[in-house]
Amino acid sequence: MTTSKLIWVSSPTLSISWNSNPRTCLPGRNPPNPRPLLHKIRALPFSSTFPHTFSLQKDYSFHTHFSPKAASSSSVGSPEYMEEPSTKVKFQRVLSLSGCSSPLSLLGTGYREKVFAIIGVKVYAAGLYVNQSILSRLDAWKGRSAQEIQQDSPLFHSILQAPLEKSLHIVLVRDVDGKTFWDALDDAISPRIKSPTPADESALSTFRSIFQGRPFKKGTSIFLTWLDPTKMLVSVSSDGLRSAVDTKIESMNVTLSLFDVFFGSDPVSPSLKSSVANGLATMLK
Repeated sequence: MTTSKLIWVSSPTLSISWNSNPRTCLPGRNPPNPRPLLHKIRALPFSSTFPHTFSLQKDYSFHTHFSPKAASSSSVGSPEYMEEPSTKVKFQRVLSLSGCSSPLSLLGTGYREKVFAIIGVKVYAAGLYVNQSILSRLDAWKGRSAQEIQQDSPLFHSILQAPLEKSLHIVLVRDVDGKTFWDALDDAISPRIKSPTPADESALSTFRSIFQGRPFKKGTSIFLTWLDPTKMLVSVSSDGLRSAVDTKIESMNVTLSLFDVFFGSDPVSPSLKSSVANGLATMLK
């Protein structure tokens, strides 16, 4: 009788001393035998799955029914998710957020990387969602290639100026101190506001207060939702499932500058802008 042996092989890893403590996975209870229930399962068409997952509320609380931690493992290959390839974070293709007039569609994903001692460290993944009615305002760009779209500043300006909702969903892929996160964001926003008004200063102070003195763990979601060019909702969720809006920003200079941070001529995440350009090129064929 032939016996087999299991051989465990350790792969080389790069150790980065930034809150990279390993986590222990504990087994849960064994689920009941699913076989008796198999005959009761009925396949649903893809288009029928979404109406049952959306919950629009008037109180500006988010109801996304989505957990980045769960999606990163259980949704592999699912048509309902798009994976950001460098971080393996998975984003819902359709997202329903309160304050928005309709579900938002995912255009593309990317990641933000910071360099420490010549080593690139990925900090977060991000996905841009838009109200699909925005596409009807982009007829002038129909038939353009992804490369042409990526270099076309007026197109991205048109997306922001449209009085329809856009949302940037950020998912942290490592622990980050809130002050550190805000300082990096502020360093990108402030130089874009040449002559800040008192309203701009107040908006930035309100924005800052969300992050100061607050630890952000791996898997934390941050939603930046533009209701129109002058108003933006900000929400932080530790589990990605549900979160009330933390604040509302009302300053066109701040909202424009933040959008330019990600989709201007010098974006902090080139991979995100490139992916969004590919998504637009596909939708505008």
